[in-house]
Formats: sequence, C-alpha cells, structure tokens
Amino acid sequence: MNPITRERLFGFHQAFDSRVTVFLTITAVVLFLVSPLLIFVTTRGANTTSDKRKELWDRYRSWIWLALCILIPILAGAFWAILAVAALSFLSYREYARITGLFRERTISLVVVIGILLITFAVLDNWYALFVALFPLTVALIATGGLIPDQPKGYIQRVGLGVLGFALFGSALGNLGYMANDWNYRPILLLIIFAVELNDIFAYLCGHLFGRRKFVPNTSPNKTVGGALGAIVLTTPLIAIGAHFVWSGTALDTPIPLLGLGIIVSIVGQFGDLMLSSIKRDLGLKDTARLIPGHGGILDRFDSLILVAPAVFHYVGYFVPFAAGQPQQIFSGWQL
Repeated sequence: MNPITRERLFGFHQAFDSRVTVFLTITAVVLFLVSPLLIFVTTRGANTTSDKRKELWDRYRSWIWLALCILIPILAGAFWAILAVAALSFLSYREYARITGLFRERTISLVVVIGILLITFAVLDNWYALFVALFPLTVALIATGGLIPDQPKGYIQRVGLGVLGFALFGSALGNLGYMANDWNYRPILLLIIFAVELNDIFAYLCGHLFGRRKFVPNTSPNKTVGGALGAIVLTTPLIAIGAHFVWSGTALDTPIPLLGLGIIVSIVGQFGDLMLSSIKRDLGLKDTARLIPGHGGILDRFDSLILVAPAVFHYVGYFVPFAAGQPQQIFSGWQL
C-alpha cells in the first residue's frame, strides 16, 4: 500500500483541504448552534402542544448524534467512511427484514448479509470488477437459497424480498461507499448527504407554503405537487454550485451536466422517500423502527439516500470516473 493510499484510507491531515468540506462542516455547526433558538421561537405560541415541543427537541438531539456519525468517519479517512456506509447498510437491512418478516427466512437473510460483507470488501479493496459481479452472483444465491426449505408456496415472495433487500441495502448503498475510493471523496460524500437532507426540507417547506394538489395521496398523503416542484427548483441550483467547486475543471463542470446532477438528486431523492412510504403503507406501518427519537428508524431517516447513491455514482461516473488513477485491489493484491 503506497503512502497516498494509506493517507486516503486512514489519514485525517487533509480532511479540510477542500473548501467545500470546510464550508459544509461550518454550515452544519452553525445550524446546530442556531436551531435551539429557532425551536424556542417557533414553539412559543399557545397553539404549540407539549408533544410537539418534545418532538422538535428529540429531532434536534438526534440530529446532533447523526451529524457526528456522518462527519467523523468521513473526515477521519476513507476506511472509516466505508465502514460507516456498511453499518448503515446492515442497520437498514435489519429494519427491512424485521418489518417484512424476511428475518424468518434465515438462509436468504444469511446470503444477503454475506453479500453486504463482500460488497464492503470490494469497496475497501477498490476492486470494481468484483463490486459489479457481486449483484448478479448474490441474486443467484438468493434464488438458490430460497429452494432450501423445499416450500414452493411463497417462493416468489421470499426470494423477491431478498433480492430487493440486497439491491437496496447492499448494491445501491455500496455505490455511496465506493465513492470514498476517489481522492476527493470528502466533499463528494458531504455534498450528496447535505443535498439529500436539504431536498427533504425544501419539499416539506414548499409543500406547506404552496402545496395545494396532492402528489400521490394513497402513498404519502402529505406530499404535494407544489412541494415536489419547489424542492427541485431550490435544490438544483445549490447542487450545481456545490458540484462546480467539487468537480472544477472536469467534463462535469459545465452548466447543463451540473444542472442535470441537481435535478437527478432532487427527483430521485423524493422517489426514494416515496418508495419507503409505499413499503410502509403496504405493511400498515408508520415508522420502520424507533431507533432514532423524533425520526423513527434508520430507513425513515436515510430512505432518500438509497436511490440517490447509485444515480449519482453512475451519472457523475459518466463524466468523471470515480477513483480514477487510484490503486486497485489494495488488500487482496490479486490480478485478474
């Protein structure tokens, strides 16, 4: 392992080399300092119930821990960032398996877990050929594992749930981890995560201000056309500006591709949220878990990121390949 790769994986001396990283980190700190005042002002009214106040403070405290869990691994080194994404994958799959009942299918769940472990290894190793091959191979193993109980009844359902689980929490989130193999991964990851969260906030605010017509009322009654369009209008230029500084001087750094990236993040992020809403509606659930006070479960908080990660990975990769010039098969050292 050469010194440059070691520094990327385990070093933190270059954590704030990028202006985007500095700006987003400072922005996060400022928001956490200002938020208590905003909560105090907005909850002073007589119409605000004690339950509403408690919910807002729970959300605030939870966001402090979430921000630390996001910022510290990314700033500490790519190795820790990839492990953080792996932890997100496992926790998300755990919630998914519990709410769908897939945890009862031990063979399929074991295959999915092993698949996520192998995805993590492929990402850490910067072994793209293995990373790509793992999806069809794991799907084949899930289909095979579904045969072991010798119960044709329910085969399609349990295999389908297993494939969906691995596709979303193994393969899709794995794309987020793979971005950490890029030399400039810190501002990339922070920009994507900030963008997804801002997109959710913009959709919520615009929905309350301008929302009249319901978007998909049977899936998510609170989503409106105004909220969706408002989020696109507000998120797109912010992403375009941030991406301009992250990928300055590259093929992506022209107006049309930059705006395209912003539109993709906003639209795909909203559909990620709707995807989880549809799953919960189908199962008759409000939240996927109670792990995060004020938010629900891991899936409730990071649902938008699941679909955004592969969309950004392949869109940006078309213009600027991730990890270009970085050593491959760092740990295995195998040659294909």
